[in-house]
Amino acid sequence: MVKKPSYTLSEATKKLEFFCAYQDRCHQEVLLKLKQMSMIPEAIDHIMGHLIQLDYLNEERFARNYARGKFKQKHWGRIRIKQELKKRNLSPVNIKIALKEIDDASYVSSLETLAKKKLAQLKGKEIEVQKRKLADYLLYRGWESSLVYEQVFTLIPN
Repeated sequence: MVKKPSYTLSEATKKLEFFCAYQDRCHQEVLLKLKQMSMIPEAIDHIMGHLIQLDYLNEERFARNYARGKFKQKHWGRIRIKQELKKRNLSPVNIKIALKEIDDASYVSSLETLAKKKLAQLKGKEIEVQKRKLADYLLYRGWESSLVYEQVFTLIPN
């Protein structure tokens, strides 16, 4: 059996400072990390307070960066981003602030680009199959159904 290393309060604090400095984290990720390190509740409270006080841990900043990143890199829609932020126990206020990071014009433009790219991969299939697969793909990525179906019927007229 492998023995887990034990950490002093200062060692754990330094480790978590690096963990948060490397990439923005939400409170849930940091709590999980501290529990994996087998820290006692008092130490967890102390370290969390320390990280928040020194701005290593900031949920609003995390939410904004997360929304921007997932939209630009993975081309997720607002619905998927909102679901993922909810999974991380972020407050509705922070989720709303994060979704404002996505510009409406670039949002629609990104949807069009993504739909055209996917449609090019579906060439050669029947029209109904193309429509269904394109719609399913965009809906899975978290785009609003009204925008998805508008896009599908624009790109694949009857």
